[in-house]
Amino acid sequence: MSEALAELKKVSRVYQKGKDKVEVLHELDLVIPKGDFVAIMGPSGSGKTTLLNLLGGLDKPSSGTVTVGAAGLSSMSNSQLSRWRSTHVGFIFQFYNLLPVLTAQKNVELPLLLTSFGSAERAKRATIALEIVGLGDRGKHYPRELSGGQEQRVAIARAIVSDPSLLLCDEPTGDLDRETADDILRLLQILNREHGKTIVMVTHDAQAAGFASRTLHVDKGKLEQRAAA
Repeated sequence: MSEALAELKKVSRVYQKGKDKVEVLHELDLVIPKGDFVAIMGPSGSGKTTLLNLLGGLDKPSSGTVTVGAAGLSSMSNSQLSRWRSTHVGFIFQFYNLLPVLTAQKNVELPLLLTSFGSAERAKRATIALEIVGLGDRGKHYPRELSGGQEQRVAIARAIVSDPSLLLCDEPTGDLDRETADDILRLLQILNREHGKTIVMVTHDAQAAGFASRTLHVDKGKLEQRAAA
């Protein structure tokens, strides 16, 4: 078995909702090996996005530990988590969140503003990232000049520009037609198989989950492993 990239041990997450406490995850154990491509499925409100947020350091567990690489996320301060995310994690969402006033190139460069790279190095890395996603000739285009699939490819380029080891995808094809969605999923497979990216993808789409190496089902805060389609 490959070395673990991420590990959750006895993780629970409880939210305060008015006077009530709502447990979204319950003593969850999960190991994600390096180079894995795992799809996470389950009904709305089952804890899928909470799990993704814990892996990305956007949220902290109420109890238990979250470790990614050598980093113990549970004990980090918010500023430490922010610095850690800037180099170790790439996020891909259903909606592309591109800034309309910036070109594709400049949108991809945005995460690098949190690093010590100069403008020339940022531009170089953004160009490489756009070439990897097949948009090397679209760097000067604005989001309004791109199709939905192209916008998502720009968002993926932005996610990989800092060369993170972990990609976290929250419904990355939810806003796309089937053909375009499958193109994006094949790109994720390439990033996983040829570029060594470990990918965790939340999806409601069983066909999308079929592109992953394995599928995990979340229900009532617990995980059940299922064979990939």
